[in-house]
Amino acid sequence: MTHSIYFWLGFGAFVLFMLALDLGVFHRKSHTVSFKEAFTWTCVWVALACGFGTWIWQTEGPKLGLEFFTGYLIELSLSADNVFVFALIFTYFAVPKEYQHKVLFWGVLSALVLRLAMIFAGVALINNFAWIIYVFGGFLVFTGIKMLVAKDSEMHPEANPVVKWFTRLVPVTKEWHGDRFLVKIDGRRMATPLMVVLVCVEISDVIFAVDSIPAIFGITQDPFIVFTSNVFAIMGLRSLYFVLAGAIEKFHLLKVGLALVLTFVGVKMLLGHAKIYKIDTNWALGAVFGIITLSVVASLIWPKKESESFEEPS
Repeated sequence: MTHSIYFWLGFGAFVLFMLALDLGVFHRKSHTVSFKEAFTWTCVWVALACGFGTWIWQTEGPKLGLEFFTGYLIELSLSADNVFVFALIFTYFAVPKEYQHKVLFWGVLSALVLRLAMIFAGVALINNFAWIIYVFGGFLVFTGIKMLVAKDSEMHPEANPVVKWFTRLVPVTKEWHGDRFLVKIDGRRMATPLMVVLVCVEISDVIFAVDSIPAIFGITQDPFIVFTSNVFAIMGLRSLYFVLAGAIEKFHLLKVGLALVLTFVGVKMLLGHAKIYKIDTNWALGAVFGIITLSVVASLIWPKKESESFEEPS
């Protein structure tokens, strides 16, 4: 059933409906998203993901159901790193809070298209070149270890080559023009600073997708399960940002947990064909959940020094 074209079309229609409901009804006018509103939407998306996973479990069997839940947990965990980067980008460009949701909305929409393309490309590579799974596994182990040993560095979005290219190619106004990305001044079409912010958000998602897509391939190669687990994680990312942005630095050890998750999934991929050492999906789900939980608890027990904390301006 998960390979049926009608199944894909049905899920696509659901996603488009939720996006239209979000932008056309609940966020028709730009406004500052409150913690209560963001928390409510986060709970809604988690509930929808759990309901969808339960339905997959009942109709397609425990194997695909477990793969969905494990993939969703991995993608949701990795998206926490996106939250911190989004907060840095918005702070760096001093984006008014009432415009931040619109940037994330369009960033998420393009991220869905990008990840769908990456997923099918990944599946095609695995089906035609089975050995590529070991390349993915090695890449995840390398990335996880690199995250563990690398020191935090100051972020300069304007120094990104893509951002430099964009600002050279497209004229950008110095002033904000409400929540608009493009404006016409003296008959000349120009981008606003909000468009530059959107480009930075898109770049960050591409970078994170390079890690997250191979990571979920360590759990399943079913394109529908990979895509739907990605979608639910990404769709809930906007509300999750507004829930966690002000307190993300309190979970400073979460980056260590995410590094361990990537390393663990990479090892799982490398051992995928080893009968003795192959890691079962049940154990993988438990390991990922345990690592993330321990990193959050450890962050609260051993808080970061105030002088090192990131503070979002009011």
